[in-house]
Amino acid sequence: MAFQPDEHGQPAEHSSLYELEFPAPQVSKSTGAGPVLVHALDGFADAGHAVALAARHLRDSLDSELVATFHTDELIDYRSRRPVMDFSGQAFTGVEMPALTVHAIRDNAGEPFLLLSGSEPDLRWEQFTAAVRGLSDRFGVSDVVGLNAIPMAVPHTRPSTITAHGSDVEFLGDMPRWGSPMKLPGSASMMLELRMSEHGYRTSGISVHVPHYLSQSAYPAASARLLTSLGTLTGLDLPTKALESAADALRVQIDNELANNGEVASVVAALESQYDSYTEAAEQQASLLAADEPLPSADELGDEFQRYLAEQALATEDEVGDDGAPDADETGPDGPSPA
Repeated sequence: MAFQPDEHGQPAEHSSLYELEFPAPQVSKSTGAGPVLVHALDGFADAGHAVALAARHLRDSLDSELVATFHTDELIDYRSRRPVMDFSGQAFTGVEMPALTVHAIRDNAGEPFLLLSGSEPDLRWEQFTAAVRGLSDRFGVSDVVGLNAIPMAVPHTRPSTITAHGSDVEFLGDMPRWGSPMKLPGSASMMLELRMSEHGYRTSGISVHVPHYLSQSAYPAASARLLTSLGTLTGLDLPTKALESAADALRVQIDNELANNGEVASVVAALESQYDSYTEAAEQQASLLAADEPLPSADELGDEFQRYLAEQALATEDEVGDDGAPDADETGPDGPSPA
């Protein structure tokens, strides 16, 4: 079945997945470049609710304007994620339906970006990604960045770590990478990153690591790290102080609870040791590769080693007399002086 394109050149069925606000906000940067599109979908990869918390923090703490609302009836399977109903004791009084929206947000410096946030679609992923592409074409999006949070064997007593991936490796700078090919269960966020890159957009993803024993609780430290990394990658000036304060308060609460639970405290101590060992090894490797000059070739290393051996042979000849004994001035009262 064919669909007629709408006024934006997208099939009408795709644009029917969302409703645009009118008039549309101005989202061009001061430089004239298009905005970054940040997608922060909660559900599949949102350990510690870090993605949802980061998205809500951006909407609440910065100048935010609604751009588009997706029709969740078309995208969400309510039987797999049942909406929460309010019941007074005698009658149903309300319902909290899932939401999936696009907001235009301005960072601390007044630069605009787009934030796609809310519930990950259960259905019609291809049509959903096509609809997001239509919106991105309409607003001249320059880059697409996804936020994820995954449970890992890391301690809450150390800084949150991240890994990054994307279609342009150089754009990621020195952010840590996964480094190994793998097959893993897909998500709407992953599909969005793939399809957008196939249509010429530069796409990236940032995954923050959440202590696995806290993956079911709100973990603001991971949200703060996501936004810090997002700012580093895109140049956006994003607020994190409120999240960092909340993280400090949560850290005190967790430490107090661990003080009364020796079994869990021992697990955390083991994770700390593992974390510190890995960090130390990574720093040592980085220091070896940090020199500005190019690394010497194998031939150059061999020549240098031969030169060193020759110098050591000459030094030995100077220190040892014709009879093989050390020179007198190198001999102490108790025998030869140590080298």
